[in-house]
Amino acid sequence: MGRWQPDALGRLQQSALELYSERGFEATAVADIAERAGLTERTFFRYFADKREVLFDGNQELLGLFTDAVARAAPSLAPMDVVAEALTASAVFFDGRRAYARRRQAVIDANPSLRERELTKLASMAAAVADALRDRGVEAAAATLTAEAGITVFKVAFARWLDESTDDDLAAVMRQTLDELRTVTRSPQA
Repeated sequence: MGRWQPDALGRLQQSALELYSERGFEATAVADIAERAGLTERTFFRYFADKREVLFDGNQELLGLFTDAVARAAPSLAPMDVVAEALTASAVFFDGRRAYARRRQAVIDANPSLRERELTKLASMAAAVADALRDRGVEAAAATLTAEAGITVFKVAFARWLDESTDDDLAAVMRQTLDELRTVTRSPQA
């Protein structure tokens, strides 16, 4: 049998996640990941700049889902409704990935540098969504506030979705979380 096996990217991601879960992120070397995947370190570096990026692959795709949805939203929608559509659109990125997302998040939560990288990713997403809102004509401060609120909804909903107690899909959890945000911003009725 020849050395070549399909899906090098998937094998590297799976191997990295297994090793990070077993040994911890810091104790895992690129050589270990490549060896477990049956690949070379050179192949690893064709796909990833470093071992952190294995966990953050796909960020550009997710960001594209957000910003494309903002750009496509009906012009008559309020900024928060535009972000609501973007949240729903982004949920498809996670279809069929819940088990992987849980394991990935456990690795991130166990490592301060990975938590920092995750926060940087979320900040970049908020900035891109704010830019997309400004491109729609939303005033700068309002665009930033709306984007930050939307990314907070994403973060809270994502954590809820990873929780074992819900069977809802991520889009439904995002809608529920956004509804809660809208509820807490209303004045109580007399």
